Amino acid sequence: MKKILECQKINKKLGYKQVLKDVSFTINAGDILAFIGPNGSGKTTTIKLILGLIGIDKGSVIINGYNIEKDFVKAIAKVGAIVENPDLYMYLTGYQNLKLMANYYQDVGEEKILELATMVGLKDRIHDKVSKYSLGMRQRLGIARALIANPNLLILDEPTNGLDPEGIKDLRDLLKKLAKEGMGILISSHNLAELESFCNKVCVIENGVIIEASNVEDFKKNTEKYLFVVSSTKDLNIPGMYEVKETSFYVKAKKEQIAKIIRKLVKEKVDIYEVKHVELSLEEAFLQKTGGKKRG
Repeated sequence: MKKILECQKINKKLGYKQVLKDVSFTINAGDILAFIGPNGSGKTTTIKLILGLIGIDKGSVIINGYNIEKDFVKAIAKVGAIVENPDLYMYLTGYQNLKLMANYYQDVGEEKILELATMVGLKDRIHDKVSKYSLGMRQRLGIARALIANPNLLILDEPTNGLDPEGIKDLRDLLKKLAKEGMGILISSHNLAELESFCNKVCVIENGVIIEASNVEDFKKNTEKYLFVVSSTKDLNIPGMYEVKETSFYVKAKKEQIAKIIRKLVKEKVDIYEVKHVELSLEEAFLQKTGGKKRG
């Protein structure tokens, strides 16, 4: 699998604060990586370092085999990005905004611009002034602009801001299509439920440190939630049990503790019909691994 982005032990200090500490992760062709973490964890700083917008104190960012600091032009050539909110010329039309960006590249003409406008659902409004666009439409235009240079790495910071449910679905379908064609995508978003529907990898950052980078499925399985279905929960007192119903309960416990719980139930003459390791949602797994801190 072709490596598109390699972050290797990135360190960054802003003032006296160490905001990134040995941050490392990889994106291959076809990957859609959910880059998530609590507020102030270092996500946007990492993205800016990847794009060469701020300098790296230690470590390296390699894009398509080129070091972002040593070969900036070659490294950034096949990268498209939206960081925070897309900066657009409000007094120009959507088409004119895309045309301005297209002027930086060879062989990007009207046909390509209209193709991108159609791709992001702006075909019928592309000749309207951006000042008349909704926030969601501006977000779509920003994505179209990020795709002007046919990048193979796309970096999106909160791309669903302002999008209605239909717009979010369209964006999801577009990103899945681009990944299937071999693009690598890094996406940071508050909407973990939405990320779960199309991302195949997840990277969690907390206090400037990567606490886990894995496949989404593995990330959700590496949890401590078990479902017990029993004959009765009356008078049961199992450490860590919650969501207790007449014949079932959940327990938060390590794998080694499950055997002890089963023995306790047998001793108390409670019939056990099922013990199941429950796969959490991406949001539940994230909150569990970060101590329930607010997303950001």
